[in-house]
Amino acid sequence: MTVIENDYFKVSIDTKGAQLTSLYNKTAQIEHLWQADAQVWPWHAPNLFPVVGGLIDNQLIVNGQTYPLSRHGFARQSEFVLKETDTQSATFSLQYSEETLKVYPYQFDFQILYDLIENALRITYKVINLDSKPIYFSVGGHPAFNIPFGADGVYEDYYLEFENSGILETHLLSPEGYFTGQTQPVALQGNHLPLTKNLFNNDALVFKNIQSRAVSIKSNKTDTALTVEFPHYNYLGIWAKPGANFVCIEPWLGCADADNQAKDIQFKEGIQKLDKGHVFEAPYYISI
Repeated sequence: MTVIENDYFKVSIDTKGAQLTSLYNKTAQIEHLWQADAQVWPWHAPNLFPVVGGLIDNQLIVNGQTYPLSRHGFARQSEFVLKETDTQSATFSLQYSEETLKVYPYQFDFQILYDLIENALRITYKVINLDSKPIYFSVGGHPAFNIPFGADGVYEDYYLEFENSGILETHLLSPEGYFTGQTQPVALQGNHLPLTKNLFNNDALVFKNIQSRAVSIKSNKTDTALTVEFPHYNYLGIWAKPGANFVCIEPWLGCADADNQAKDIQFKEGIQKLDKGHVFEAPYYISI
């Protein structure tokens, strides 16, 4: 386990999936990250690569050929290498291998950089194209945050505060996790979305081309607040397992397949193209 810290945070990261396992608020003495209760949801903050969401029949199509690839890709299940670390930063790397080529036929180096900047943790996804041709991918975060914060109130005391007010439109998912083509408005109270235990009974709320680039978790019962900023991400998922005491705020570049519309990777919605020899970087931030 790799630990980085400053005056605000103590952060722990596992090489399995390069996943955050602890996000401890030293000022308020609160653990903000869901602690992966296996009876509820056995993850903390999985990193999603090279796809986000579900593929029809768990099959990735590349140049007409199909490859078996499960929901959210293989990075979250993979062992990363710790490339470098100091007291306030750490860089992890996952390079292509014989095993990854069986499910994703591209040569890559997927790196995740964690660094503390005062009261914020910056998480940067970096993809290096090691192939002789362009590569295509999606990437995203899936951090789960404990609700309530410590002993401050109950779940229903909390709300999400969006950077901008108005009506959001969620894109509905089938039971299999594919987009149905239908949408539904999500009315905010000003720019607030109250959290309830049945908010996610029909799966995640998924917002495409969202105007807000920051979402905060707040409560009238505590002065502590947590904000996720995602300036480079066009998609946002918000989810919790119904009844569970957490909420996920998930910035994505890419999304699940649509029902009955399996497409070659280069034509998938939200896909990123990276030319030979080029490097992609996209940070997001968690602050208190």
